[in-house]
Amino acid sequence: MARIAGFEIPDNKVAWIGLTSIYGIGPTTAKKILKKSSISSETRIKDLSDSDLVNIRGVIEKDCLIGAELREKLQKDVQRLIDIKCYRGNRRIKGLPCRGQKTQKNARSHKGSRRSAIRRK
Repeated sequence: MARIAGFEIPDNKVAWIGLTSIYGIGPTTAKKILKKSSISSETRIKDLSDSDLVNIRGVIEKDCLIGAELREKLQKDVQRLIDIKCYRGNRRIKGLPCRGQKTQKNARSHKGSRRSAIRRK
């Protein structure tokens, strides 16, 4: 297994698919990284040389925000919305969708499961 940016990448995968196992790198970003480091996207991870891995690591460190740093940035962004008490921040606090979806009948995944009503006999 190759180790890139603190993540283990399976050897048997194609390079661009293997890079997507890193949190914060999707298919498009993975292909851009391989293009910048002049590596074919169809190459297998086990076929990459040490110099290729070093190139990939350099491109990722320079251009991408990944792993714990990305999670921390996203959490700070949400906390900023809550702190300035904007509409989106208030919706986050209440556990409701904040991008304009209707909530009367839908939004169950964001609102959580319904509480059962207490039956009276």
